[in-house]
Amino acid sequence: MPNLSFGEKIAQSAWRLAPKKMFSNIVGWCAERELPKPLQASLLRLYAKAYGLDCSTAEHPIEHYPNLQAFFTRRLATGARPIAPDVSSIVAPSDGTICEAGVATAGTLLEAKGSAFTLEALLADDALAARLTGGPYVVIYLSPRDYHRVHFPASGKVIAWSHIPGKLFPVGTGSVKREPGLFARNERFVTVVDSPVGRYAVVMVAAVGVGHITAGYDPEVATHDGGFSKGSVRHKSFDPPIPIQCGQELGIFNLGSTTITIFEPGCVELSELVSKAQIVMGTPVGRIISR
Repeated sequence: MPNLSFGEKIAQSAWRLAPKKMFSNIVGWCAERELPKPLQASLLRLYAKAYGLDCSTAEHPIEHYPNLQAFFTRRLATGARPIAPDVSSIVAPSDGTICEAGVATAGTLLEAKGSAFTLEALLADDALAARLTGGPYVVIYLSPRDYHRVHFPASGKVIAWSHIPGKLFPVGTGSVKREPGLFARNERFVTVVDSPVGRYAVVMVAAVGVGHITAGYDPEVATHDGGFSKGSVRHKSFDPPIPIQCGQELGIFNLGSTTITIFEPGCVELSELVSKAQIVMGTPVGRIISR
């Protein structure tokens, strides 16, 4: 357990006792409310200013969005996030801040200094975890200012997804420090891809305030609806697999959280990624190793 200050222990206890799912549902409900257009636009401008959000990259002017949910999940203007043209590049799947990047040695990933979790716990799939053990990974935190659509880091074919119910702790630096193994305890949606870089998985980690996660390649996915909220791990495989392109939209955080991308060992060499550095979707984070 990490050494926590008295204030951190109070925050830890408060969040553990808080009705996080109910709070998330309330936040989601509020985010979908539509107000009179002039008032809505004014509130969205205040939101953008408070978080330092660059509205110039949005697909539409701020007046176009009927509520916070629509603005938060906005598409980007054409050309706002160019995908690295080099076919050997692996790109960042999302905007955000790099939390950690490294190699899943012995199947273990880091989420913060002194806090680790296993691939088995993260993926809830022992066979996939075994295949990805020893491979490189990147963890990216999406703040309220970031673009909240997630994209494929390399071309290939989607072979399966898994939805893993879990907690909805916040995923900011303080919460990650207070709750060891947090990313493998919160709700997760895992997309599995076979590609020229071998097999890889993109994990979308939910958090408090996340209304739900949807997948662009499968309209069935809506993680807070129907069977997705029943408390058991759910898997789906595709036969034939679904072809996808590097940079194609994978899914949406309806309110936001964290992405974790793990690659099969021996296929990808990561760039020198600096912890706490800002990154945008489409930026190269590594390259394909010739095999």
